[in-house]
Amino acid sequence: MVGPLDPQSGPTTIPKRYSMKTSVLAALLLAAAILPATAQSGPTPQEQMTCRGDASKFCAEHIGKPPQMNACLRENKTKLSDGCRKVVESHGG
Repeated sequence: MVGPLDPQSGPTTIPKRYSMKTSVLAALLLAAAILPATAQSGPTPQEQMTCRGDASKFCAEHIGKPPQMNACLRENKTKLSDGCRKVVESHGG
């Protein structure tokens, strides 16, 4: 008796439509993983220097905790210096 997992049955072929759907799905998942990472990339050293004073003044308790610091700077955006506000806005805040 020859079954689907029997080595004597020969190679299993996948219909082209399933292969194409799988390829498209894989590409979409990859794009979904990469795009937010690019959009949410961390500040450059120059941007960090621009916001150093504001970060110390408004968000000192979050130093060393980037996600919390970013949230705090966004929450205090109206109080930030012009330069730091531009940095926060350029990172989606």
